[in-house]
Amino acid sequence: MYSPFNFLFGWLSNDLAIDLGTANTVVYAKGKGIVLREPSVVAVRQDGRGSKVLAVGQDAKQMLGKTPGNIVAIRPIRDGVIADFEVTEAMLRYFINKVHNRRTLVHPRIIISVPSGITQVEKRAVRESAESAGAREVYLIEEPMAAAIGANLPITEPTANMIIDIGGGTTEVAVISLSGIVYAKSVRVAGDKMDDAILQYIKRKHNLAIGERTAELIKMSIGNVDPELPYETMEIKGRDLVKGVPKTVLIGADEIQQAITEQVDIIIDAVKEALEATPPELSADIVDHGIVLTGGGALLKNLDRRLKQETGLPIIVADDPLSSVVLGSGKALDNLDILREVTVQ
Repeated sequence: MYSPFNFLFGWLSNDLAIDLGTANTVVYAKGKGIVLREPSVVAVRQDGRGSKVLAVGQDAKQMLGKTPGNIVAIRPIRDGVIADFEVTEAMLRYFINKVHNRRTLVHPRIIISVPSGITQVEKRAVRESAESAGAREVYLIEEPMAAAIGANLPITEPTANMIIDIGGGTTEVAVISLSGIVYAKSVRVAGDKMDDAILQYIKRKHNLAIGERTAELIKMSIGNVDPELPYETMEIKGRDLVKGVPKTVLIGADEIQQAITEQVDIIIDAVKEALEATPPELSADIVDHGIVLTGGGALLKNLDRRLKQETGLPIIVADDPLSSVVLGSGKALDNLDILREVTVQ
């Protein structure tokens, strides 16, 4: 039956699914799909009277490495968990208001994805941040489970689905069956550690200082786990560490492969550990169905090929690896039966 109250309540409570990532925050609104994708960065001005948020998301990311002394660009999520509580709360509030066109009366139900290796203290920090930012109810879902739902895997069936979700702060390797996680391993090595490795390599090899944003751009442009001749090259600009003046250097994909070898090996070891720990009956399913790759790391060139060489199993990259986690969280939000089964306390 139609009632103005029901209509008003529905209008005021737009439920959201949030993938609160180390690198990017993605927001899914019920009935609308993905409505926001912005970097998890907040620019804060600090002076004698305290601190003031200047910019959030894309605007703040432009400021990384370019701010004067009294302004800092902060990434409040580190290794998949909250490192700065107040800044995370400000960032969430900004994103929620932006999605709801700055309507302050809105108190949505929110489902947030968290790494599978997260502690109770870290879970509480996520919950409290979302509640302080205006959420009416907060549900938590483990990232590999959300990624599996988002990649359209049959998680409720009694068959094994193996998923590798490589984000900015963490790599999640999980085996899922009957709506539960049979095995999960979370390693705090992912995109950010690769960026840092590229930055350090260029400093050592070329005596060139570059920033975080440049390192990320290099990874996305010519990052390759198994490059072939002729190698892709890229001109990068930075500061000469010997002379102290700006300089341009040409680097190749083979150098970037060298720079990120250690991080790629750690991810491969985590996958092998997961395969060793999987019960035999479920291992047989993984041979049939293969392993699904999601997250930004799935876009790293030839990572799927290297994983196939190392495991001998079919590797499938999800259709939209960057959105798998938030789409899965959104589907759980749309389906209360799934939501009750897959959320964590």
